[in-house]
Amino acid sequence: MPNISNVLEDALVDFVMGFDATRLSDKAAANARLLLQDQLALQVGSSTLPWSRQTLSYAQTLAKDGQSTIAGESQRVDAITAAFVNSIYGHGFEYDDILSGSSAHPGCCVVPTALALGEDTGATLQEALSAMVVGYEVYTRLGVLAAPTLIERGWHPHCVLANFGAAAIAARLWRLGRTQTFHALSIAMSHCSGTTEYTSTGGSIKRVHSGIGVQNGIHAASMAMAGITGPDRFLTGSKGFFRTFIQRPAADTAAQAFDLERKLLIEDVWIKPYCCCGANHASIDAASTWRSRAGDIERIELRVQPKSNRVVGNHNQHIYAPRGITELQYALPVQFALSVLGRGNGYRTHLDYLDGALDLSEGGEILNMARRVTIVEAPELDRDYVEKWVTEATAFFKDGSRDILFIEDSRGTPAKPLSAHEVREKFDELTSRVLGSAQAGLLFQRMNDHASEASVSSITSLLHPPA
Repeated sequence: MPNISNVLEDALVDFVMGFDATRLSDKAAANARLLLQDQLALQVGSSTLPWSRQTLSYAQTLAKDGQSTIAGESQRVDAITAAFVNSIYGHGFEYDDILSGSSAHPGCCVVPTALALGEDTGATLQEALSAMVVGYEVYTRLGVLAAPTLIERGWHPHCVLANFGAAAIAARLWRLGRTQTFHALSIAMSHCSGTTEYTSTGGSIKRVHSGIGVQNGIHAASMAMAGITGPDRFLTGSKGFFRTFIQRPAADTAAQAFDLERKLLIEDVWIKPYCCCGANHASIDAASTWRSRAGDIERIELRVQPKSNRVVGNHNQHIYAPRGITELQYALPVQFALSVLGRGNGYRTHLDYLDGALDLSEGGEILNMARRVTIVEAPELDRDYVEKWVTEATAFFKDGSRDILFIEDSRGTPAKPLSAHEVREKFDELTSRVLGSAQAGLLFQRMNDHASEASVSSITSLLHPPA
């Protein structure tokens, strides 16, 4: 008979209630600041994108007056609206952080939620950062338990997990008691949704998934404060999270994931160097090594994990001829072609596509190269590298020779982190265009030099252009 106690649920709540941010390791503290920098740069840089402006227009019809900041705007609004919009900005261009083991994007959930609620409650920046780390760990530890099945079944892990991360942050900053915290997390499960169909047949709703999860997570905590309750076994019940979303029971050892003594997963944050789905990155790195021989390539074979194939490979209808920006960012053959041809896979390349300056016409150089790429699903790679996104790439050249590369750790991952110079370059590229160089530099400095008792607004006041 299965264990009918709610050990996992209790362990989750114990973690949210008992986490002591004063015991952060130096690496965890440094990565929390790095995550904050990367996210705020992304929110500012993405605030001008078409779907971001549409999001803002929609949100302003529902917004209330408040104390919280929307990136790029001087108007202050209620915390839920600010968190909703900023999380969409932070996830809006496939350039945001990843935690490989959870196949998801915690930063665009936890940073906007912690800052918006922190402004609203008058929290110090240190209090907001502490809540942010709690939300990050809740999000990612559940994600690791659910991986890789969640993404293989077609769920968008971020849209599912953000509900729990945001609810945990709200519980911390609103200082909820144990019972209300339990029900905030339980109610969050009822909001989980969102599939990855956008990778195959498009739509901009993918950009909004972050906001949906964040908004609903905060609402879940609000409902708990009002006395609404959720099921006791929201994770492990016969119709709970694991048996419905993942279609398997939680492991008997799952509760250990929330042991307060475990290493924090925020130590393993992956800051993206490429402006596309992380499942492409190992192949992009492989392609970059063959740029000098691009003209000699006859064909390419990419052996990838089933979870990668599900997201950027043969499960998508338009990987060889994407019809829009979302499909481009999830088209592995085209991202490979951009890299091997030296066109780049970054922010500027994808802005060029939006501006009509990147030629993806049939018969053009990029799509011709993309059509030389074959994707082969290799199940053993998921088995052997469950917490990574890897690629075995083989280039077959016209002279009959071939070259095989195995990329286990792509650029930006914990094993190959971006340099301080690369981090700053990404920050400046995203922020200077919107804020101007002087204010962008001040924002970067302020985040590095902040005092623990400084207000959240000491940072957020710099997220819009000077008057």
